[in-house]
Amino acid sequence: MRIECAGVTAGYGRAIVLDELRWEIGPGVSGLLGPNGAGKTTLLHLLAGITQPRRGTITAYDGSTAVTSKQKGYPRRIGFVPQHFSFAAEMRVLDTVTYAAWVNGTPRKRCLAAARVALEQVDLVEKADARVRTLSGGQRQRLGVAAALAHEPEILILDEPTVGLDPSQRLRLRQVIAAVGAHRPVVISTHLVEDVTHLCQRVGILAAGRMAFDGNVDELAALVAHGDTGGYGPGSAFEQAYAGIVERLVGRDD
Repeated sequence: MRIECAGVTAGYGRAIVLDELRWEIGPGVSGLLGPNGAGKTTLLHLLAGITQPRRGTITAYDGSTAVTSKQKGYPRRIGFVPQHFSFAAEMRVLDTVTYAAWVNGTPRKRCLAAARVALEQVDLVEKADARVRTLSGGQRQRLGVAAALAHEPEILILDEPTVGLDPSQRLRLRQVIAAVGAHRPVVISTHLVEDVTHLCQRVGILAAGRMAFDGNVDELAALVAHGDTGGYGPGSAFEQAYAGIVERLVGRDD
């Protein structure tokens, strides 16, 4: 399974956020980086089929079949976890994921079994009978992932999933995301460079409405040797390369 963005243009009113963007997402975990206002959330909403581009196409390929984001079958292939989400505090965890499976098109008789599988994938089986309000921040994030996985999507999209989590919670969630990424493409938008370095096989940097970089982590870090760091000092080679690309394209964010 893969998704291809071909000449995607999107915006709000007269403002253009994405301009003839091209990006291909393949197996494993792909990271999406970019400065504030670069359009990462706009792109994720397009990938999830929530909104449509003004021009260009977004196509999901599965072997010999293909479906564009404008076709009816596309959303069923996507699991999406937005940065901000909420669940009914008094509902049980298992009921919450069962309901998510049903809302996303799973036949009613299969919803409960699908929910149990999803909870197992995020290591929340022991919390199945707990109320949502009793979960920790990290457990809530994993519940969000379980709800997105319950209808067995072919691609998972996550918007800033580790924001606000303490180090141990971030580590546990990364382990869950890595495990999911072993079986299907995952896109993770984040401001945390360490999420990308520890999780992602590939990374895209969104700046000035287009993909400023598309490659693996080592390739991005190697740009340091070519003078693309913009004069940055402290930090890893990866962080310096990322900061340099963003500065060159959109200006340093002081």
